[in-house]
Amino acid sequence: MLVHTVVFYLRGDLTESQKTEFLQEGLEALRPIQSVQAFYVGTPAAIPPRPVVDASYTFAITALFSDVAGHNAYQVDPAHLTFVNRFKGYWTKVQIYDAE
Repeated sequence: MLVHTVVFYLRGDLTESQKTEFLQEGLEALRPIQSVQAFYVGTPAAIPPRPVVDASYTFAITALFSDVAGHNAYQVDPAHLTFVNRFKGYWTKVQIYDAE
């Protein structure tokens, strides 16, 4: 199993409509990619602040793959490539964590 977590820090000047577009037409378009076993998307949780918690991001996804090959197939899937090309101007930073 490979756990792929991506944290998106969107530009501060985006409108609410653009953020909704990023979520609905961008992130949600990744969910049906064939190699994705499970897919979760969210925003920072409303938990009490702690020094070790980063709540400064806008959206995060976690996708589960059966193996590295599934992850690699996801990276070159047309839906993923379209997402990156269409929305790369929306973020100021992306942080990725992959774990096996």
